[in-house]
Amino acid sequence: MAIWVQEDKGIFHLQSKGMSYIIELVNGYPAHVYWGEKLRHGSNLEGLHPLVTGGSLDRLPQEYPQYGTGDFRVPAYQAKLEDGTRVTELRYSGYRVLAGKPKLAGLPAVYVESEEEADTLELILRDDYAKLNVVLRYSVYQEMDVIARSVEFVNDGPAPLQLLRALSTSVDFPAGDMDMIYLSGAWSREGRLTRRQLEQGSTSIESRRGMSSHQHNPFAALAKRGTDERQGEVYGFSLVYSGGFEAVAEVDSFGMTRLTMGVNSLDFSWRLEPGESFQTPEAVMVYSGQGLGEMSRTYHRLYRTRLSRGEYRDKERPILVNNWEATYFDFNTDKLEAIAAEGAKLGIELFVLDDGWFGKRDADNSSLGDWVEDLRKLPGGLSDLAARVNGHGLKFGLWVEPEMISPDSDLYRSHPDWCLHVPGRRRSELRWQLVLDYTREEVREYIYESLSRIFSSVPVAYIKWDMNRCLTEIGSAQLPPERQGETGHRYVLGLYELLERLTSAFPHILFESCCSGGGRFDPGMLYYMPQTWTSDDTDAVERLKIQYGTSLVYPVSSMGAHVSAVPNHQVGRITPLSFRGDVAMSGNFGYELDLTKFTPEEKELVKVQVANYKGIRSLVQQGNLYRLQSPFEGNETAWMFVSDDQREALVYYFRVLAEPHPPRRSLLLSGLNPELDYRLTDSGEVYGGDRLMQAGLALPEIQRDFVSGCFRLLAEA
Repeated sequence: MAIWVQEDKGIFHLQSKGMSYIIELVNGYPAHVYWGEKLRHGSNLEGLHPLVTGGSLDRLPQEYPQYGTGDFRVPAYQAKLEDGTRVTELRYSGYRVLAGKPKLAGLPAVYVESEEEADTLELILRDDYAKLNVVLRYSVYQEMDVIARSVEFVNDGPAPLQLLRALSTSVDFPAGDMDMIYLSGAWSREGRLTRRQLEQGSTSIESRRGMSSHQHNPFAALAKRGTDERQGEVYGFSLVYSGGFEAVAEVDSFGMTRLTMGVNSLDFSWRLEPGESFQTPEAVMVYSGQGLGEMSRTYHRLYRTRLSRGEYRDKERPILVNNWEATYFDFNTDKLEAIAAEGAKLGIELFVLDDGWFGKRDADNSSLGDWVEDLRKLPGGLSDLAARVNGHGLKFGLWVEPEMISPDSDLYRSHPDWCLHVPGRRRSELRWQLVLDYTREEVREYIYESLSRIFSSVPVAYIKWDMNRCLTEIGSAQLPPERQGETGHRYVLGLYELLERLTSAFPHILFESCCSGGGRFDPGMLYYMPQTWTSDDTDAVERLKIQYGTSLVYPVSSMGAHVSAVPNHQVGRITPLSFRGDVAMSGNFGYELDLTKFTPEEKELVKVQVANYKGIRSLVQQGNLYRLQSPFEGNETAWMFVSDDQREALVYYFRVLAEPHPPRRSLLLSGLNPELDYRLTDSGEVYGGDRLMQAGLALPEIQRDFVSGCFRLLAEA
């Protein structure tokens, strides 16, 4: 049992393998009194929080706080009633305990494969005056220290009301001496690990771009001071959502910290007619008492096996070559086939045709929305190209950008009202494109039919689903004035509906999401597409930071990583092919360059890389990741992958710049069994797991820039 209820004391105890989360009713308010290491349920759990008795609402650690009745901290929700007032007060009304984990209507969420994996607590709150019912849902996993939270609002009254704010989670911590850790950045600079000490006041991250964004990922963690990769307490919050979001950590004047997360309240409203309901996205909360590394591995296991779905969830991902940086828009069937043919000789398994194959797409200023082959470039169409690629033993993949429309397109000329826009206002073009209005059923139906025609007639095995701009002029010609504030969220719901249809209709296709790289690397997209193009920046040195930071919450199986040409197209850096390969092999491996331009020596090295990756990819994609040295803290980076049974491990080490007369270095490993002996497959040397973790693995002395090393360890029988 994962949920214990003491009705006489008003205590709800959510318990997993190593964690407890406890709620106590105080004067009709659900109060948050404990979240941390597992507590025995039989022990006295009353009075865990020093502030739960007496005092004002401003000092009560609430589970779902409101504004306007005495709590002046950041609220979790706000509703506007028909009379214009904005004061509500939710009180406890009842509870339900459910076996398993129910689905969320129209939204992605983590799931269970059997009811025994999790239990769900529903706390029912009510405002009698507004006739507003609010259901707080907590699903706790038995074997993982995870709680998935969401909220459902139900208008039980005779009059409509307007939600102005509807967040997914709110947690009050008794202490303010914590750090907030999050991922920041920009296009081609995603996944920057940022750590900020909390002080009195608010620290916030958000996206106002209609997507989760390159600037901030929908993830935040609160860590006790001194917490690092291997030790200390940390509390993770990850929003399963692909639109604008907000996460705020507020330290009040009494030293308490409140963390709230959910759909961004800016430009959000939702009209609830009598009898209607609104469901928030899900926030996935993870506790670790063993540092950031254990928090990450919990997220990885959960998102890899209980968020991602479909045929490829547990399958090894194919090694691919993408033609984008090889040809950009300048290609023909023969040129593409030549790259595929060379890939076959090197052992590559999938050829991906990127942008430029449709309409009259000779540059990025036209044709989005016209999903018909350009017969000037492909005289035999996609079917002919796919047949040629398949003839060389490779599967065929395709790039699409279905959420966009070019003003210079047949679709726009026929339906200029199908884009997001506000009447009388200019339509901001970013990258010469506008955004289709996915709140409209006819728009989604057009895209579904256009893509289904291709997927049904061409042997497509892989789709790269791109999105190359954020949302502006967020309005819909189809929604009435009082519902215009719903446009942004309805866009995301429309996207999810379309993705559910397509991925269900074509389960054999491996879908990879992309948003100018990592601009929409979020759990919502991973529910439909098990991997994401991590960044448009393919420089190996930059990728050390991008992939290290992204791994804070997302599994390696979700990260696309490619070897590209040098000088690198984003930063102009020249790095060895071996270094580029080792970085890319720490993700879903592939190449993005013209294979026909390799020298004979480079081709031999690529053959070795491809063959080596085929031997390790199950461990890389499905193993447990341990981060050993951070690229954000120095010149060296290291990480390793360990099998579940701890009998196999793979260590990658990277040094960016050479140093004069450096000291001898050893790398402390993690995650091994201290009782086992491990053999280095290259040298045959045998070391105890305890030695490797306490004294380290000696690193080779190589004096040049851009050094990388890969060490494979196998346990002795």
